[in-house]
Amino acid sequence: MEGGSNSKMKERVDKQNGLNPKIEPFVPKKGHDPRELKSWAKRTGFVSTTFSGEPERGRDLNVSNDNVGFDLERGVAKNETVSPKIELDPILGRARNRGVEIEPVLGSNRRERGENLGRRIEMEPILRAHNENGNGNGHIVQEVAPVTELRKDDSNVDEEEGHDNEDSGYGGWHKSPRIKCGLRENPGLVPLMYYGLQHYLSLAGSLIFIPLIIVPTMGGSDKDMANVVSTMLLVSGLTTILHTYFGTRLPLVQGSSFVYLAPALVIMNSEEYRNLAEHKFRYIMKELQGAIIVGSIFQSFLGYSGLMSLLLRLINPVVVAPTVAAVGLAFFSYGFPQAGGCVEISLPQILLILIFTLYLGGISIFGLRIFRIYAVPVSVIIIWAYAFFLTAGGAYNFKGCSPDIPNSNILIDACRKHADTMRHCRTDVSNAMRTAAWVRIPYPFQWGIPTFRLRTSIIMVIVSLVASIDSIGSYHSAAIRMNLKPPTPGIVSRGIGLEGFCSVLAGLWGTGTGSTTLTENIHTINATKVANRRAVQLGAALLILFSFVGKIGAILASIPQALAAAVLCFIWALIVALGLSTLQYTQNASSRNIIIVGASLFFGLSVPAYFQQYAPETGLILPGYLIPFAAASNGPVHTGNAQFNFAMNALMSLNMVVTLLVAFILDNTVPGSRQERGVYVWSKAEDIMTDPSALLDYSLPSRVARCFHWTKCVGS
Repeated sequence: MEGGSNSKMKERVDKQNGLNPKIEPFVPKKGHDPRELKSWAKRTGFVSTTFSGEPERGRDLNVSNDNVGFDLERGVAKNETVSPKIELDPILGRARNRGVEIEPVLGSNRRERGENLGRRIEMEPILRAHNENGNGNGHIVQEVAPVTELRKDDSNVDEEEGHDNEDSGYGGWHKSPRIKCGLRENPGLVPLMYYGLQHYLSLAGSLIFIPLIIVPTMGGSDKDMANVVSTMLLVSGLTTILHTYFGTRLPLVQGSSFVYLAPALVIMNSEEYRNLAEHKFRYIMKELQGAIIVGSIFQSFLGYSGLMSLLLRLINPVVVAPTVAAVGLAFFSYGFPQAGGCVEISLPQILLILIFTLYLGGISIFGLRIFRIYAVPVSVIIIWAYAFFLTAGGAYNFKGCSPDIPNSNILIDACRKHADTMRHCRTDVSNAMRTAAWVRIPYPFQWGIPTFRLRTSIIMVIVSLVASIDSIGSYHSAAIRMNLKPPTPGIVSRGIGLEGFCSVLAGLWGTGTGSTTLTENIHTINATKVANRRAVQLGAALLILFSFVGKIGAILASIPQALAAAVLCFIWALIVALGLSTLQYTQNASSRNIIIVGASLFFGLSVPAYFQQYAPETGLILPGYLIPFAAASNGPVHTGNAQFNFAMNALMSLNMVVTLLVAFILDNTVPGSRQERGVYVWSKAEDIMTDPSALLDYSLPSRVARCFHWTKCVGS
């Protein structure tokens, strides 16, 4: 007895001194007994004291998980130290990672963790011998490779698949792509210029095609369209640089958002502007400027006051996904009806983009997937050249009809039926190249002093909230794809606040829409595998330079309308897909989530359709694809206040607003666990105190950070 007691005492002293005691082999006395194996494991410290599939002593399995101290954001039980759990794979004969498991608390220094690993490596021959003797438990049937070799093999597998390791903070819900050029890398000036141009070319459709919709609807001339395109390039460059320095600092391009396009179309098609002939463009633009400025000030206040940090608790993927999808679905009545004005151009354009992205996207030329990255600009150039040859060959020449001024052909009975075809198909309709100046610098208030009205300001305040929710989803998805820790709520608030300020600049310069983070950034990062801050900043500087050359804006303004509408059909479909992809962070099979998303999208389409039917006489004035945006003046809401009537009819006719309202209420009132809802996991401000380098990628420049030392709500 004394010998056994002295032996145990010696092992205990050696353990406390950090020495690795001699491990006795496990020899079962009476067959397979988990308690006997657990006792041996507890003495040796080989694995944790709690075995997978065996309940802890004193815990009732019938007790609800809500009573268990479980920290979702860390993925482990509270007040417990964790380490990776190694389980033997009976098929592959090697270890596999099963997440985290509780271990005995031996200490916190690295030497003890190394001893733990050493014990496991030493025990592998014992387990093999035990398995050969036939005394195993039926699960350990193959030899185990050394741990060091396993890590090497696993990394090779990840490299072959082109993915990095899963982010343990999200329980393996996603795989991040391998990034060729990371956030703070500096590969040199030439590669940065190349990456910057590549990034903006892949976003070309989202950056330049909005003016091709709004300017003709506002009654603007070809020269006005060229000037708006140039202004949009300037504002996009400025706001992107501001965001990468003073916002979230993620390499996300800012630009005119489709979130603001639908309400802009509603304001343009209000009854008072339908029959306006002179200076219609300037009147509408000034009212849009005033509404955007008011809505943007609200958004900036929401961010810099810290209210967005509180609102983040109520915004989750089940809310973001249908809301972003509704932004793209809002234009289903505009897309192909407009593109159908010239099907011989629009159909080849749509088919070519789909072929490039879906069938040829995997083809690599000189190590670059050209068809996937440059699907939009390459297909536009090809179809634009095709349309030019059709125009030059006389395909759209009609006897007695002038190709130079197709709008005047409406007055001639013989040419009336050909007027739309000529306007949508011909490449020589626009005279922007002849009228635009070579050098023109866009400046604030270039269209006049903004007009401020209560009805349009209310609309844009609500729309700025939708834009903020869209950006929140983009921040989270971008951080995951760049293999970064998620930003803190304060950093998100800082980004939203700066987006509000950037939209104020868009209102001052007069782009017609607000500025926000483009949802298509996520697709661009996935396609290019480049997420470099310097590259985006350099590309933004090039945009600013291009905006000073008036002829560049004129060239872009000369794109045929049917061609632009066809590209927008693809972009809007992409926005729908990107929005719904946010559901990957939730439990997709949950009936709760399925019903909420389905109800949100259905009522987001059906309720606006009810409001849009109250426009019986607009068909005589407006084309069919604009009628859904004319409900503000004729909707069913009738109170004593005309301003309130207009605002409510307009908001309830917007798909994204109704979808957000339904999804927000249902997701925050219907019971559901955090895992089921896919609650966004943001970093905590305390992480900076414990590990200053954890959120270094989001940190403001030192001089700027001093200006924000007085508040924690902006994550300085």
